[in-house]
Amino acid sequence: MTTPDSSTAQLADLFFRLGKRIRHRSAEHLAPVGLTPAQARALRVISHSDRPLRIVALAARLDIVPRSATAVVDALEELGLVARAPDPDDRRSVLVALTPAGTELLQRLRDTRRQAAEDLFLALSPTDRAELTRLLLTLHEATDPS
Repeated sequence: MTTPDSSTAQLADLFFRLGKRIRHRSAEHLAPVGLTPAQARALRVISHSDRPLRIVALAARLDIVPRSATAVVDALEELGLVARAPDPDDRRSVLVALTPAGTELLQRLRDTRRQAAEDLFLALSPTDRAELTRLLLTLHEATDPS
């Protein structure tokens, strides 16, 4: 017999195991282009900004310390995917923006990510997908710190 405690534990275990599997697959898709998941995430965050970002703002959006964001930007700049520019409003700050190569790579990554998601959710019927979406949105909203 399954008790509420054991079903909650099983659900949590399945959720974390699936998350680990998804992260592993994501890393496999990024490896051929020489990116880490953290670098890919930084590219996505930078692309969603309507103007170049200060590294401090990038760090806040990534929920990491500025020094770590600097290391991520260093690696992306070395790959030619982002460019730094002085902040005209604050001489102490640096702005980061995608380069054309970064924009192109990000589009390819989005296509790959979309295909990976389609492959993952292929096992679910449209009804099951809708229900999973509803449930995940409920959990997301319940745990939103804002």
